[in-house]
Amino acid sequence: MTGLRFSYNVDGFATREDFVETCRRAERYGYDTVFAADHLGIPAPFPVLVAAAEATRRLRVGTLVLNVPFWNPALLAREVATTDVLTGGRLELGLGAGHMKWEFDEAGIPWQPFGARADRLAETVEQLGRLFAQDGYPQQEELRASRDLPALRPVQRHGFGGVGPPLIVGGTSDRVLEIAGRSADVVSVPGIFQAEGQPPGTMRLGTPEEVEERVRYAAERAGRRADRIEWHALVQLVVHTEDRRATAEQLTRRYGPESTPPELLLRSPFVLIGTTEQMAEQVLRNRERYGFTYYTVHGPYLDTLATVVERVREIEG
Repeated sequence: MTGLRFSYNVDGFATREDFVETCRRAERYGYDTVFAADHLGIPAPFPVLVAAAEATRRLRVGTLVLNVPFWNPALLAREVATTDVLTGGRLELGLGAGHMKWEFDEAGIPWQPFGARADRLAETVEQLGRLFAQDGYPQQEELRASRDLPALRPVQRHGFGGVGPPLIVGGTSDRVLEIAGRSADVVSVPGIFQAEGQPPGTMRLGTPEEVEERVRYAAERAGRRADRIEWHALVQLVVHTEDRRATAEQLTRRYGPESTPPELLLRSPFVLIGTTEQMAEQVLRNRERYGFTYYTVHGPYLDTLATVVERVREIEG
C-alpha cells in the first residue's frame, strides 16, 4: 500500500469531556485512527475504542497492541466482535506477545519465556480466525432461533482470512515477524528493541539498518502477500525545532548518550525532529526506504505532528 495514514495512541485522560475533545481534535487534524494500548495503569482498551468511535464520525479505532497472554481467546473474540459491531466496523485489531514482566507479576499472570509467549500469539491468531468464522456457538442455536437473535460476529470481513477486522501484529523478533508476515494485514515495527543483557522491558532505539533488516525479514516471510501488507511505524518522539542538531544533542543529554546518540536520533525513522517541512520530507523518505505508510505517535505528540500530517497531505495532493 502506498497511501499514508496517521494515528495516535491514547495514553490517558482526566475526564470524559477531555477524551472526547481530543478525539474530535484529532479528526479535525486529519488523523485516520485512534489506538489504545494494553498496559496496566492506563485505560482499558475496548471501552476506549467504543467511546472514540461514538465521539467521531470517521476515525477508525484499534488496539496497538493487545498483550495476548492477558487474554483468553474465546473471551477476546467476544470483545472484538462486540467492539466491531458497536463501532460500525471501524476496528483494527493489534496483537503482540507482551514484553513487560512487571505487568504480568502485578496481574498475577505467569511470566513465560519468549518462545512460549510467541506460540501463544500464533495460537490466538488461529483461534480467533476459527471463532470469527463460525456462525455462533452450536449450543445456543435453539436459544437464538427462539428469540430471533443473530450470532455475534465481527462486522468486517478483512482480516483473519476474510472473517474479521484487519489484523495488526507488532514486534521485532524473528518469531513474531514470522507470524506477522504469515497472517497480518498490517505489520508494525515498534522501533525499540529489547536491550541485550538487560531485564525484560528494558528497551533501546533501533538503528536504521536494524529496522531495514527487520522489514525485509518480515517481507520475505510474507512471500507473495508482502505487497498487500501495510507497514506501520510507532514513532517514539516528535519535536518541532529550527535546529535539528542542537535539539538532538539536547535530547541525548536528557536520555543518555549510550542509548540515544545524536546521530541515531537524527537518522531514526521513529524520531521526527525539525521543521514541519523537514519532518514531512522524512516521512516520505521513510516510505521509500522502509515502506512505512502508517504512522502512530504517542498522545502527547498529537498536536505537534498535526502540521506534519497537513503538509504531507498537501505534498501528496
